[in-house]
Parts: sequence; C-alpha cells; structure tokens
Amino acid sequence: MQNRSSVFKSVSQLMNFGIIIVLIVLIALFSVISKNFLTMNNVLNILRQVSIVGISSVGMTFVLLTGGIDLSVGSIIGVAGVGVAQLMLLDFGQLPIWLIILVSCLIMLVVCTFLGLLNGFFINQFNIPPLITTLGTMTALRGLAYKITGGLPVFGFDRAIAVLGQGYLWFIPVPVIFMVVTFAIGIIFVEKTRFGRYIYGVGGNEEATHLSGINIKKVKYIVYGISGFLSGLAGLVLLARINSGQPKGGQGYEMDIITAVVLGGVSISGGEGKLLFVVIGVLIMGVLSNGMIMMNVDDYSQQIVKGLVLILAVGLDKLSQRQKAKMETRT
Repeated sequence: MQNRSSVFKSVSQLMNFGIIIVLIVLIALFSVISKNFLTMNNVLNILRQVSIVGISSVGMTFVLLTGGIDLSVGSIIGVAGVGVAQLMLLDFGQLPIWLIILVSCLIMLVVCTFLGLLNGFFINQFNIPPLITTLGTMTALRGLAYKITGGLPVFGFDRAIAVLGQGYLWFIPVPVIFMVVTFAIGIIFVEKTRFGRYIYGVGGNEEATHLSGINIKKVKYIVYGISGFLSGLAGLVLLARINSGQPKGGQGYEMDIITAVVLGGVSISGGEGKLLFVVIGVLIMGVLSNGMIMMNVDDYSQQIVKGLVLILAVGLDKLSQRQKAKMETRT
C-alpha cells in the first residue's frame, strides 16, 4: 500500500514538472538550430509576443478550473481594440491626450467585463453549455467588430497609446510588465483567497460545492467577468502594438490561449491545475512560434503544429486523469 502511494506521488510530480522539461528541450533545440535564438533581443521579443496570450490565459484558467470554457476571448480582444480606437477618434474638446486614452480604455474594459458577464448570464440562467454559449458570442462579437468598423482598420488616433504595447520600463517591454502583474495577482487570487477555493470546488464537484452553501452562479459570473476584463486588457495591448484597430484583431487567439492553459496542466474537465504552470505553457507556445518562424516554417504549417499540440495536451490530460483515478482506487 505504501509503495503504491509513493508511485502515485512520483507520477504526479512527473506530470507537474514534465512541462518544464519540454520547455527546456525546446529552448535547447532552437538554440542549436539558430544562434540568434537565445539573444537578449529575441528573448524580449518572445516575451512581448506572448504577453497578449498570457494576459488572457489567466482569465481562461479561472474559467477552465470551474469546468467551463470561453471561446469568445479572441473576439473580445478584437472588440476592445476597435472600440478604443473609435472612442479616441471622438471629439473630447480640450481634454489632455492622456485623459482621453484613460477614459477610452476604462470604458472598453467595463464593456468587455460586461461581455464576459453576458456569457455567465446565458450559462447560468438558461443552462446553455459554456462551449455553445461562448461559440455563439465569439461569432456575434466578431461580427460586431466588423460592423463597428465597416470591415476596415481604424487608425488616425493619437500615437501616445503606443506606449502600452511598444514602450519600455528600463529595458523591460511594458506588455511584459502587464503580463507579469496579471499572473502575480491571479496566482494570489486563486491560491490564497477563499474565492479561489470556491473556483476549484465548482470544477471539482459542483453538486458538493452547492450543498456546502457556495453560490455556484455567482462564482461563474465572476470568473467569466474576469475573463472578459482580461481579454479586454489584452485587446488594448494589441491595439497599442499595431497602432490600429483591426476588426480581425485577436482572431484565432482563443486556440493559443486554451492550448497554453491546458499545456500548463489545467484540466479541461475543471477542478485541477496551477496558474504558476500556465506561465510555462504560455512560454512554450511563444518559444514554439518563435522557433518555427526562425526555421522559416510557413503560417499554415504553424497552424497544423499548434492544432496537434492542443490535441496532444488534451489527450495527455485525459490520460493522466485515468491513471490518477486508477492509482487512487488501488491505494
């Protein structure tokens, strides 16, 4: 019995730290292939590239931990970008540009939080599965982004907002600082607060959590609201990086975000995973994309690789769940 218990602990540790080994192997591989891979400029470039996925992945982690999913994050990123761009083109009179940027960003963050809460509303009040709900809102919000812009990029606003996506604090890119702060707050929130335990409880056993007096609907409203807010923040960073509001901005990001979170060990079934390891999952996606670009791999092949990585990550998640269940039964 004791031997079986020790085996179970060893397997669990391997599953937790195997992702770190994968990251190290990828870095070593691409370092051999390209001598420019481990330069400071390229490392900072990778971190800047993954910042948008990283920021939104925190909200996605909360959602997946409850046993849900949010396919609308990419569309919310796009809506946030075109929304702020349109607001900044309005006539605000003699207001200083920093105040115009602040007001525009705050308005869209509130709107994006509301869009996340809207997902929670359909899931809670109509019992529509999260997959179907967020698939519907993903499609509707993408259409909204095109409707707002007439299908054309929005530009001509003040370039001062570019500091959010292109600026530096000392030598660290501002988007990386946003990502690090978001992860730090998220880790404290989910690991050190009572509400964090509620999130795990809803995903682990919703019925038992409900019977213990926890308001399940409230938990879901909050996690989907957080997901909408952080996707909105990611959209602001994307807007600042490219200096234009693109109606197709964030398109396809939902798959990168979900893949990064699942690679980080968060169970697609909910109730299991650590946000700290999601950081590694995000870095793996960034290293993989950057390495393939350096190898001159075309975009279509990159999409094939990313799709296979997602299937592999979910497959390993399901396999690990079965193995852990077997070991727990034997012990």
